[in-house]
Amino acid sequence: MAQVEVNNVTVSQGVRMLFSLMTPNESSFATVQEVPTYVSQATPYFTGLILLEIVLGWLKTDGPRIKINDFITSLSAGMMSRLPQLMMRSLELSSYIYVWNNFRLLELPWDSAWTWWLAFFGVDMGYYWFHRFAHELNILWAAHQVHHSSEYYNLSTALRQSVTVQFSSWAFYLPLALAVPPSVFAVHIQLNLLYQFWIHTELVKDLGPLEWILNTPSHHRVHHGRNPYCIDKNYAGILIIWDRMFGTFAPESDQVVYGLTYPISTFEIWTVEFLYYPYLWQRFWEAEGISNKLSVIFKGPGWTPGKPRLGDIADIPQILSEMTVLLLTAYVLLSLTSLGFLIDQRANAAEMEMLRCVLIMALQRFGYIKPLVPLLAFPIEAFVLISAVYWSLQCVNQRINRMKKQN
Repeated sequence: MAQVEVNNVTVSQGVRMLFSLMTPNESSFATVQEVPTYVSQATPYFTGLILLEIVLGWLKTDGPRIKINDFITSLSAGMMSRLPQLMMRSLELSSYIYVWNNFRLLELPWDSAWTWWLAFFGVDMGYYWFHRFAHELNILWAAHQVHHSSEYYNLSTALRQSVTVQFSSWAFYLPLALAVPPSVFAVHIQLNLLYQFWIHTELVKDLGPLEWILNTPSHHRVHHGRNPYCIDKNYAGILIIWDRMFGTFAPESDQVVYGLTYPISTFEIWTVEFLYYPYLWQRFWEAEGISNKLSVIFKGPGWTPGKPRLGDIADIPQILSEMTVLLLTAYVLLSLTSLGFLIDQRANAAEMEMLRCVLIMALQRFGYIKPLVPLLAFPIEAFVLISAVYWSLQCVNQRINRMKKQN
């Protein structure tokens, strides 16, 4: 029985191309013109997986939630990112063909499995370095920040791509053009992109031994996080081995908080796509001296004069964990209750105030709260300790007086 076809691709092929499981025999072509438009053919599968994620999210109490405003923004960004290719061939492929036609050193056979695998690893490593530079060079981050602007993490987030990103990514694949035919490259540049769709989900938790080799949803969740431990980590496309080799790997640990370190707080697509360029231009002109001006462009987004090339991790706004929020909420409620007891001069006001002092000491001691001025940490802790002792003595004195009255 013939397999069902969608856009001239069998269902089996459609699913496998999303996971980069196509074989060399079925994805090797003599010319670029013969290479299928895999990304366009994957559209029904994107839609099906997004709907499946929504359904499974509803069925799971801890599942992902898709906000309609965020979803529309991601979809709009995805559509805008594909518009230039309606008028011209992608810059990645055009530049690749130019180098191949004019500067190639040798011509590997297009129908060889060795060539296919060389392209697989070469494109994936090229993507790693492009992705890493997109985070470490401010001028490239201006485009890539679009993809990180969502504060949600689901399959629709994968569609949130920048319309200007291809104007920089092309350069990182050119070394392959010295030997690998364009038709082979045209296959892998698409398969590499398609693989990165399904890893944008919270539904898949852990893939066991595959976590050591492949870029997985767990690894990519870290990459999208704005927690300090997530910053500048896990740049992989398909293989996580590059991050492990080059020292940019971090496993998922604390609950990931998604989005930019300084959220943009808008869903308007033109602002999402282009707001960083005016900001970069303003920083460039305000910087003093040519050295600082060039640093604004070619150092990391977090760089400021006197800081390391990629900025200082301590400058990242602190993210409150669920436990921190819970404890701080308890402290505020306890403080308000204690204040009311003191005003009413209730008998157990001293006990309530003692408990409040103990709680604030614990919060400060275990790092849940910090004073705005670090030098005041010890004086504040000493004052709270003295207050706790005072109210403890008040509690003891009140109990003694109650016992005397009872006797």
